Amino acid sequence: MDKPLAGRVALVTGATRLRGIGAAIAHALAEDGASLLLHVYRPYDAARPWGVGADEPERLAAELAARALVETRELDLALPDSTRALVGHAVARFGRLDILVNNAACSEMGDLARLDAAQLDRHYAVNLRAPALLCREFARVQRGPGGCIVNLSSGQGLGPMPEEIAYAATKGGLEALTSSLAPWLAARGIRIFAVDPGPTDTGWMSDAQRAELARLSQDGRVGTPDDVARVVRALVKGDARDASGQVVRVRGVNRAAEER
Repeated sequence: MDKPLAGRVALVTGATRLRGIGAAIAHALAEDGASLLLHVYRPYDAARPWGVGADEPERLAAELAARALVETRELDLALPDSTRALVGHAVARFGRLDILVNNAACSEMGDLARLDAAQLDRHYAVNLRAPALLCREFARVQRGPGGCIVNLSSGQGLGPMPEEIAYAATKGGLEALTSSLAPWLAARGIRIFAVDPGPTDTGWMSDAQRAELARLSQDGRVGTPDDVARVVRALVKGDARDASGQVVRVRGVNRAAEER
């Protein structure tokens, strides 16, 4: 079978956890023939309630190796120089870079009363500054037709997130960044999209949260990483030039708004 992404190279950030969206996207792109550089950062996930196994990135790479050339690189995207290093490693290892998936994120609970400069800076560094700089580096090295960037947002603007102020503000900024970069990138043959996964079960939900989100969803279930990966896969391998700069929502009509 022909592989639509054969010969192309993808960089996927935030691919540390086997249950994560980044891992699902990596599997989908590998299935279509892409070679992969997976960005991981264990310290972040290890400090979160969901945790991470020490060898999860290596296990993911082993799963993918049967279908694709794959390599992992561990970097803290909060460090400004990490973006240039990551893209440079992709080009040095594979000779090119065609696809960028900005999936890595910083997420901490915090309402306005708990908000401080340090929390804002942590979110800004990973959720907005790093994707912006990665887009710049990608545009600098990408050659030939078919370049594509996908930024993972989180549905800001569809409803309030009063308990996650820093996260909401920076992820909302990522959607604005996507639309603002689209014309400049289009002139260079690169498409860019933002994908809003909606509530996705990657291991962070309690049973009560999962049941409530399923109740409020259109089809009575909570989204999975594979749902998101299918959409990213279609955007990356499709043409859709006229849709560049758009936010694609991977969610049904949510009944929560009707019940408020």
